Amino acid sequence: MIPIEISQHSLRTQAEDSNQARLAELDLIEEIRNMASAHHEALQQQLARRHNKKVRFRSFDAGDLVLRKTEDAKKSPSHGKLAAKWEGPFRIYEVVGRGAYRLETLEGTKVPSTWNISSLKRYYS
Repeated sequence: MIPIEISQHSLRTQAEDSNQARLAELDLIEEIRNMASAHHEALQQQLARRHNKKVRFRSFDAGDLVLRKTEDAKKSPSHGKLAAKWEGPFRIYEVVGRGAYRLETLEGTKVPSTWNISSLKRYYS
């Protein structure tokens, strides 16, 4: 290199500087990636703690009385928005597991399929 190129920053010296900067960034990229991963993990743990504070565990046992959420297809269109949102009561006759239950009417007729706990609520008589 001639002294003029050093003081005036020609294209050749700028290209060398950018290549060195790029190599330095590539050396640091793993460290940056690991820091971002650790930060992401910490944020997810914080969100999980905040969510789990508000979650209330609930379950039903065999023999409990529950109401079942009315499906939109079964709602009477003549009642409009005043149609019943819950139907029942039903009795739980089997706990399938992981929030799934089999129901029967109070007369003992089995209701087809299983029902998730999100579609059920306790019936107080």
